[in-house]
Amino acid sequence: MIDAGQSRASLIPLTRNHAGFPEGITGPDLLARMRSQAGLFGVELRNGHVDALERRQGDFLARTDQSTIRARTVLLATGVVNRRPPMIDDSTHARAVAAGRLRYCPICDGYEVTDRAVAVLGTGERGCNEALFLRSYTANVTLIAPEAARQLSAQQRALLGEAGVGIAGPCRAIRLDGNEILVDLEAGPRAFDSLYPALGSDARSELAGQVGADLSEEGCLKVDAHQRTSVVGLYAAGDVVLGLDQISHAMGEGGVAATTIRNDLARQTPLLR
Repeated sequence: MIDAGQSRASLIPLTRNHAGFPEGITGPDLLARMRSQAGLFGVELRNGHVDALERRQGDFLARTDQSTIRARTVLLATGVVNRRPPMIDDSTHARAVAAGRLRYCPICDGYEVTDRAVAVLGTGERGCNEALFLRSYTANVTLIAPEAARQLSAQQRALLGEAGVGIAGPCRAIRLDGNEILVDLEAGPRAFDSLYPALGSDARSELAGQVGADLSEEGCLKVDAHQRTSVVGLYAAGDVVLGLDQISHAMGEGGVAATTIRNDLARQTPLLR
């Protein structure tokens, strides 16, 4: 397993949306536990980044800056990259994420903002949907447009209005102030307990593209019901396939892919049966 150390799970201060952890678990703790469990069963864990993937005589060659690994099969679980708000500096961003003031996954941690003042940075269908999703946790939700133009249809405005979601913007800057996150608007700063950017994400599917795998219009990998891509021997799981942003869903796909890999290899090598 080659881990680039850029998992979005590492950004989760606490999630209660994971079976087996009734008191919740932090993202870094969950990742450490999984690495430890994999290591107990002989998985070779390498820290690094795969820069290139190619086919060679029926196998795959995965190239990092330190080595080249040859494998009969490859499972891509490279996820997606969140589009960060451009109006917040790196240092403030890191502190805001660690404190739970800036959150990226309402599916993972929406429970943590129950009855809190929440802002959603976005507009259009994506922003509208995320604001309405968070409305089921708290009555205090405001959708803030990142720029002056608000791309909301009349129907979206009606839905937001019926749900009691406020609309504001544009956002000029985001900063921290004690236990609150401040959003600078034209009318002045507004304080919230947490802010969710709803700016989309980009799939890390470049390696799959290098070997000719089929991608969706959004750049996600297309797979069959058993997580096989269009390239024989290449499998994919998690948000690089579908950005549902749910840990248990990604794990389930990983389990399906692992079983499929085992069975596909067994058909090629009878001793594995």
